[in-house]
This record gives sequence, structure tokens and C-alpha cells, in this order.
Amino acid sequence: MTIMYEITMDLTADWIKTVKEVLRGAGYEMEEGLPAAEVAEHYFRLSLPDDRAEELASETLRRLKEMESIIIDHMNTTIVPDIRQRTKYEGNTFHFSWVYNEGEHIIELNSEYRIPI
Repeated sequence: MTIMYEITMDLTADWIKTVKEVLRGAGYEMEEGLPAAEVAEHYFRLSLPDDRAEELASETLRRLKEMESIIIDHMNTTIVPDIRQRTKYEGNTFHFSWVYNEGEHIIELNSEYRIPI
């Protein structure tokens, strides 16, 4: 029997939202609707040369998409069993979100399950 899960996840959007908050706090306003790659490059250009900023922006966005794939690929075998064991959450609705709190984490909001990155 295959269990169907309702999964909400956009780690890139979560990361970009945080980056925009950091930039706004540093006095840089980003216009709405900019592509994620452009926001990421601007963020990394604050402390790195252009070529390294572009490289790191691309690498970061790729890594976030890869993490989404890993979570989806391992929902049945690893993620859900671990959530059930650690948090006792029994629902089938999952909302994964990227957060920065003393390091990078992915948090499943319904169970408060935390995956350190």
C-alpha cells in the first residue's frame, strides 16, 4: 500500500526571502519579481568578487533544489519514519521550510522536525 503525502516545499523561495531580509537590514532594497539567481548573486557580491559570487549563487540554488529532491526521494524510507519516531506526528501533510537559526536547517512545520544542513 502506497501512502500519499501532501508536501509543500520551496527551499529556494525560503532562502531568497531570508536573503532579502538580510539585504534590507543592510540597507539594500531588492525590487520585487527579480529572479532568484539575480538576488543570490547580489547577496554574494556584497562580500565576494563577481565571478565567485556568480559561482556561489549558482551552487547555492542548485544545492537547495538538490535538497528538495533528496527529501522527496526519501520520504517513505527515511524522512517520515524518523518524523514519526522523533515527534510522534501522525499526519500525512508536510510543509518543509529552509531557515537560518544558528546554522542552516530544514524544518517540517507541522511536526517541528528539524534537519540540520
